[in-house]
Order: sequence, then structure tokens, then C-alpha cells
Amino acid sequence: MSALGALVKKVWSIRRLLVLLCTPLVLLPVLFSLPPKEGKCLFVILLMALYWCTEALPLSVTALLPIVLFPFLGILPANKVCPQYFLDTNFLFLSGLIMASAIEEWNLHRRIALRILMFVGVQPARLILGIMLTTSFLSMWLSNTASTAMMIPIATAVLKSLFGDKESCKDLKKNNEESQASLQQNKLYTVPTEMQFLASSEDKDLMEEKEVVIEVSSDARKEEEYKSNIWKGFLISIPYSASIGGTATLTGTAPNLILLGQLKSFFPGCDVVNFGSWFVFAFPLMLIFLFLGWLWISFLYGGISLRGWRKKKSDIRADAEARARAVIRDDYQKLGPIKFAEQAVFVLFCLFAILLFSRDPKFIPGWASLFTPGFVTDAVTGVTIVTILFFFPSKRPSFKWWFDLKAPNTDNEPLLSWRKAQETVPWNIILLLGGGFAMAKGCEESGLSIWIGGRLHPLESVPPPVAVILITIVIALFTEFASNTATIIIFLPVLAELAIRLRVNPLYLMIPGTVGCSYAFMLPVSTPPNSIAFASGHLMVKDMARTGLLMNLMGVLLLSLAVNTWAKSIFQLGTFPAWADIHSENATLCLPPTLHPSRAQKGKNRANN
Repeated sequence: MSALGALVKKVWSIRRLLVLLCTPLVLLPVLFSLPPKEGKCLFVILLMALYWCTEALPLSVTALLPIVLFPFLGILPANKVCPQYFLDTNFLFLSGLIMASAIEEWNLHRRIALRILMFVGVQPARLILGIMLTTSFLSMWLSNTASTAMMIPIATAVLKSLFGDKESCKDLKKNNEESQASLQQNKLYTVPTEMQFLASSEDKDLMEEKEVVIEVSSDARKEEEYKSNIWKGFLISIPYSASIGGTATLTGTAPNLILLGQLKSFFPGCDVVNFGSWFVFAFPLMLIFLFLGWLWISFLYGGISLRGWRKKKSDIRADAEARARAVIRDDYQKLGPIKFAEQAVFVLFCLFAILLFSRDPKFIPGWASLFTPGFVTDAVTGVTIVTILFFFPSKRPSFKWWFDLKAPNTDNEPLLSWRKAQETVPWNIILLLGGGFAMAKGCEESGLSIWIGGRLHPLESVPPPVAVILITIVIALFTEFASNTATIIIFLPVLAELAIRLRVNPLYLMIPGTVGCSYAFMLPVSTPPNSIAFASGHLMVKDMARTGLLMNLMGVLLLSLAVNTWAKSIFQLGTFPAWADIHSENATLCLPPTLHPSRAQKGKNRANN
């Protein structure tokens, strides 16, 4: 096995080296088939996209390539590329990561999860609902990967208390089948003790024994199949609810923040997307999708059945549910009483969410109106709150210390130390976001986004609602094989230009494209949460494909419904806004002479209509 592993590593290293060396050579024709600046920018974007999809380089290292390639190829100077890696959007995301680190440091997330599970009950369908609600809520504030990694052990412990170890169940089933086959081969039959006393003749005894053996074997097989399905339903619901929950807040997942950053790059006048307005749009969508997903998973894996409502619960299942309830209660009790640090982190967490939501919710004046317009952003709010974590004491301060001269002069431990933040915060994601913003800036400055928009003539005849569905389907399929972050970085500039060509609000296409990136349910490689659940060993690819196909379809239809109903009033999607019209006029002026007159005339005709 060691020799085979070494061979696999060598083959992978050779494959990675070939991808690194051959990809630039394959993409060289792009440099000469387009105008000089647009061709160079497209070369860099395609190179980064292929490196991201193949992971020939680490994702965050690939995100640093614009710092090297844009200046060398004459696309952008370094003093314009480097600031893209530390925009205020990056600091908003960083504040969310630090807050999540403090929550994990004091086990607040585990207390919340166990409390919700105690509340919903231990019946399989209720437990699946509790697991999904908990995971989605945590994923709104923590990363999807961290939420999944935290919930999988809790779910596994509950499942073992319900059904025992799944592997031991498989071994027991296999042993029973083997012993049963051996007994039947030797014409011997196992019978319950009660049957032996009720038997009246040898022939009758034999007939009854055969029927009992068949019945027990059939029941055991059904029970084992039921247990296996419940295991799958539990484990598959966790990554799905993490992906769905991450869409509800701007800080929940990287694509949401990339949308915000690229909007500021392409449309500096756009100020309708912030934490509050996004939450009002995405939270109802998350709840509806979560409920429908729970129904689908519960029906598919036996958590809910039409016959189950009328069927009396067996003593075995009742005992198993009692054990599961005891396991959850014991785990919660092991956490002990609520500590002062947990209370402090929870209060700061609530303050974090409330201030972000109320800064500028659009439907009412926010507290940011007390300051000079444009000075206070979500990043200012987030960094202000997380700064408190580094000096607020983790133990209840005693006022006697100030008046007791003999009291020891010991430092109070803060809620979060910088060393802990360095260890737990995934800093590579900040570079990944910066790479996306740098790529968007390159597309804008080089004119590549305008060039792509000029090649989208066939889509101009498509009605906008149909375009939303098509875009969401394409992106949802693409993100099954590529990183969500890489997918949205590649598609957002194209969607922005397509919206201008269609003369619709750019958010009408960019929002469904962004949310659709998170709807990757069909394959284990689609997202890290899917990979974590698949690595448990209890799921197969066909399970994820069968369940995820309908989840993807539901996501596409619900997203289209949301964008065409309540999102229209939140983001004013029914009109072509002035901030997009200014960008459109600037883009028209930048067009080559061969494209300029026709596009300008077409824009005037549409405006008149």
C-alpha cells in the first residue's frame, strides 16, 4: 500500500507540473486573437480559472497572480492592483471570521446546537429539521466548512445512540445472514422459545418455524435499511443546510462579498446592497428552501412516511430515541453552566448582527445617517465590534481589586487573544477575495468586460426572467465542478455587461448568479461541506447525485421566484438605475469605432421605447 501511495503521489505531482507548464502554452493563441489589452486580460483570467479548477496551485496562491501578471503584461500598474486585496469588503469578511473564532473559542456554537436539538425532539424527522436549522443558523455567521465540521460529530453521536455504530450493524447483519444461510443449508431452523411450547406436531412445527424465520429476516432487513437511510439523511442534510444558510447574510459565504466588492468596482454609485437589504432578501429565501429541502430529504430517506403517521412506534425505536435524548442532554450538561465569557461573546455577537442590519436597511433610516454619507460602512461596524473582543475580560471583573492594595496584579484574559485569531482565522480566504477583486478591476480597466458584452448579441432577444433561470442553471452546474469563489469571480463581469446589453438592472442578473454559486449539491467535490460529509464513509456519490438533483432544481426555481417578487421592491430591480446608466455611457465611449455607433443607437432606441 505504501508503494501504491508513493506512485499515486508521483503521478499527481507530474500531472500538477504538466498543468502548470502546459496551460500558459495552450492559452497563448488568446493573446493574438483579441485586441492587445483585452487579449492579455482574458489570458490571465483563463489561466487563473484553469489553475483554480485543477488546483495546480493552492487557490490563494493562484489569487496572487494578478499582482505579477497584470503589471508585466501592461494591463494594470501595481499601485492599482495591490489595493484590491484590502478593500473594505475584505475587512467586513475578516471581522466575521474573527467573530466566528471567538464563538468557537468559548464553545458557544456547540451550546446553541445542542439546545436547539433538545428543543426539536429526537424523532428522525424532527432531528433532521433540528440539524438543518442549527447548521444553517451557524453558517450564517461561521464559514460553511466550519459549520459542517462542527455538526458532523454531534450528528454522529446522536445517530450512534439511536442505532448503534453503523459499521457494527453492518457486521452484525452480515454475521446473521451467514449463520442463517448455514442453518438453512443443514435443514436447521432457529425458532423463538414460545414456538417450541406451542408446537403440536413435527410437520406443523417445521412450517411455522420456516414462516417465522422468513418474517424475522424480512423485518431485520427492513429495519437495517431504515437505519441506513436515516444515517444518510442526517449526514446529507448537514452540508446542504450549510450551503443554504450561508446565502442569508453578506458575511455568510465568500461569493456574497465578492458581489459587493465587484459592484463597488463596476458601479461605484450603487449603494442598495448592504448587510440589511441583503438579509431582508435572502433570509426568507433561505427559510423556504430549507423547509422544502427538509421535506425532500425526510421523505427520501424515511424520516417521514405516510404509513409512519398511522403506525405505532415500536419499543425498540422508543428506547433508541430515549437514549438519543439522554446523549444530547448529557453533552449539554458537560458544557456546565453558562460562563461569563459565553454571555459576553453572545451579547457582542448580537450587537454585531444588529448594528450591521440597522446601519442602512433602506426601508427605514439607519444609524449611519447620523454620520457623513459614505464615511461609515459595514466594515467599520464589523471591525469596531471585533476590536472589543481583544480587550474585554473573559472573567467577571471584580471591583474590589481596585481598592485592595494587596490583591495580585494579574492580567485578565481577554475574550480572544491575537495568537488564537492567528491560528483559527483562515487568512487565505482574504487573499482569495482580493484576487477576485483584482480580476474584476483588470476586466474593467482593460475593456475586456465591454468586449465580452459586445459578443452577447444572441442573449438580447431572451426575456429577462428566462435569462435569470438560464444563468442560475449554468452557474449551478459549473460550480458543481469548480470552487464557488472562482465561479463567481469568473461570471460576475460577464453578467454585469449582459445586464447592460439587455438594459435591465445589473443586480437582476448578478444576484441570482451569486446565490446560485452556493447551490452545489450533487457531487462530493462541489463544496468542502459536501466533501466532509462524504468523507464520513456512509454516503455514496449516487446518494448525493439523486438528492442534489432535485435540490438544485428547487434552488433555481425558488431563486427565480424571489428575484421576480420581493427582491424587486428591495433592490428596485424593475428599473434601469442611474448608476448603471452612467457606467453604460462610459462603456460606450470606450468601445472601438466599429461597435460604438450601433450600440449607442440601440441604447437610444431602447431608452425611447
